Amino acid sequence: MEKGCAQCLKHLLMLCFFANLSLSIALSHVKIGEQPLSKIAIHKATFLLNSRASIRASPYLLGVKDFQWVTVDLDHPDPAADDWVGVFSPADFNSSTCQPNNDSEAETPYICTAPIKYKYANHSSPDYTKTGKATLEFRLINQRADFSFAVFSGGLSNPKLVAVSNFISFVNPKAPLYPRLAQGKSWDEMTVTWTSGYDINEAVPFVEWGPKGGRLTRSPAGTLTFKRNSMCGPPARTVGWRDPGFIHTSFLKNLWPNVVYRYRLGHMLSNGSYVWSKFNSFKSSPYPGQDSLQRVIIFGDMGKAEHDGSNEYADYQPGSLNTTDQLIKDLDNIDIVFHIGDMPYANGYVSQWDQFTAQVEPISSRVPYMVASGNHERDWPNSGSFYDTDDSGGECGVPAETIYYVPAENRAKYWYATDYGMFRFCIADSEHDWREGTEQYKFIEHCLATADRQKQPWLIFAAHRVLGYSSNYWYGLEGSYEEPMGRESLQKLWQRYKVDLAFFGHVHNYERTFPVYQNQPVSSEKSHYSGVFNATIHVIVGGGGSHLSDFSNVIPIWSIYRDYDFGFVKLTAFNHSSLLFEYKKSSDGKVYDSFTITRDYKDVLACVHDACEKTTLAS
Repeated sequence: MEKGCAQCLKHLLMLCFFANLSLSIALSHVKIGEQPLSKIAIHKATFLLNSRASIRASPYLLGVKDFQWVTVDLDHPDPAADDWVGVFSPADFNSSTCQPNNDSEAETPYICTAPIKYKYANHSSPDYTKTGKATLEFRLINQRADFSFAVFSGGLSNPKLVAVSNFISFVNPKAPLYPRLAQGKSWDEMTVTWTSGYDINEAVPFVEWGPKGGRLTRSPAGTLTFKRNSMCGPPARTVGWRDPGFIHTSFLKNLWPNVVYRYRLGHMLSNGSYVWSKFNSFKSSPYPGQDSLQRVIIFGDMGKAEHDGSNEYADYQPGSLNTTDQLIKDLDNIDIVFHIGDMPYANGYVSQWDQFTAQVEPISSRVPYMVASGNHERDWPNSGSFYDTDDSGGECGVPAETIYYVPAENRAKYWYATDYGMFRFCIADSEHDWREGTEQYKFIEHCLATADRQKQPWLIFAAHRVLGYSSNYWYGLEGSYEEPMGRESLQKLWQRYKVDLAFFGHVHNYERTFPVYQNQPVSSEKSHYSGVFNATIHVIVGGGGSHLSDFSNVIPIWSIYRDYDFGFVKLTAFNHSSLLFEYKKSSDGKVYDSFTITRDYKDVLACVHDACEKTTLAS
C-alpha cells in the first residue's frame, strides 16, 4: 500500500512538473511582463468621495515648454499603504465621457478612462500611512487637454475614488510637438511628422525649413488621425482609448546631400496668426554610394518609462530610459536610427504613444528615426496579422502606422527599403506572412536584388521577430532556435544576395552568431571578416529596454556572444570596404562586443555556395 501511494505521489508530482513546464513555455512565448496601466481595474472603480480628503496640484498653468514638473499635495484622513494617485487627461473623467456600457456588473456612475500614469501615495512619503499626508512630483507632457489628479483607495484591483484635484493645463494644449524625422521614398527627401491639437478646419499645418544660414521656405503637411472605431478591441476601444490628436507629415524634397538644414513646425490659424514650434536641425542623407563616414544605430523592444518614477519604473521596462539617454549623449555621432519593433508597448493604452514620442523626441527631431512593426504594434485576432495573438491590446497597427511615417508603398503592410549612403536596408514586417510566394517575400527579394553593391556594399536585413537564429530559452525548448517557419524561405535569399547582417528583436537580449547558413557556421573567425562573403551574420538586438529574456542552457555551435542585458548596436561605415560593428550596453555606453568587415567589390562579385547562378554562358 505504501509503495503504491509513493508511486501515485511520484506520478502526481511528475504531472505537476510537466504542467508547470508547459505553462512556463506558453507564458514565456506569449507574454512576459504587463502593461502597468492594465493592472488598474478602472472599469470597476466606485465612488467613495470623502469631504475630509483633499488633493491639490500646482502650478495651475503650465508653461510653453513641452513638459513641466507638477507638485501634488495629498491629505487623507484614512490612509492605507495601497492608496494611489492617478493622472487623468482630459481632467473631467466622469461617466459622461463613456460610451454605452452593456456590462451589467459595472457601477453607475463609473469611470471608463484609464489614467495616463499613476504613483502610490507613499512613493516619496514613507510616513504617509501614519500622517495621511504626502507630496508627489509628476512630470507632465503636453497632451492636448487639461489634467487632474485623483486619489483612490482599495489598491489597483478594487479602486475607490476618494478625492479629485483642481484642473491644470498647458498654456497652449494644441501646440505642435514631438517632431519625428524619417527618410522619404527617395534619398533626397526627409519627412517630418508631428502631433498637434489642430484639425485642418482650425489651422493649416506646414514646415518652415532651409539650409542652415540660408533662406527658409515652407512645405505643406498632410493631416491624419484615427478614431475609437478604428481600434480592433479592448482596451484600445474601451478604457485605453484617448484621442490621439492630429498627426501631420510634411515632405522636404530635393535636399542637397550631407547638408545641415534647420526647420520648425508651423500652423497658420484662421485669423492669420501663427503658432510655431522651436527650431530643430538635421543633416540630409548622403548620396547613395557616397564615400563618407556613416553611423547607424539599431535596436528593438525599447518601450517607455517615466522620468518621475510613475507606473513602477524599473519594473516593467527598466532599460528604456538608459537606452534613450545614451543615444542622446552620443547624438553628434549618429546619423540614422532603426527601432525594429515594439516601440512604446502601449498595448491599447493610446495615451502612451504621446509619452513615447516625447521620450525619443530629442533623437527623432535630429536624425531619421526609422521603425518596424512588432507584435505589440500589430497583432490582434482576426485582423489579418500573421500571428493570431492579442499582443497589441486592440491597436492592430493603427497608431503605429499613423504616428510614424515609413517609406512603404502601403503603411498597413509595414515593409520597406531605404538607402543611406553606402547602406541598403531591407526592413521586413514579421507580423505579416513572409514565406515564399507571398507579396512580402517578393518585396524582400526585390529589395535585396536591386542593391547596387558597388555603390551600396553594406546590405542589411531587419525584422522584429527572429526570422534567423536565436538561442533564446523558448526557442531552445522548441528545438528550432528561430521563430516557427522563420528562416526556411528567407535564408536562401540572404545567401544568394550576400546579406552582410540580419538584425532581429522580439527576444529581449543580445546575441551574435558566426556567419551561419543552414544551421552551420561557415567561418570560425570571431573579430574580423575579410575577403569573399561566406554567410550572413545574425544579430539579436532586442535589449532596448523591456524586460529581459533568458537564454537556452544549450549554446548552439553558431553562437559567438550572448549578453543578458540592455543595449544597442552601432554600425560605422568608414568607406566602401570597411565596416565596424559595436554592441554597447545602455547602462554605460561602453562597447562589449565588436568586429570588423573588410571586403572589396571583387569579393562581393565572387561565387560562393548557393550565392551564384547555377548556369552561365561560359558553362
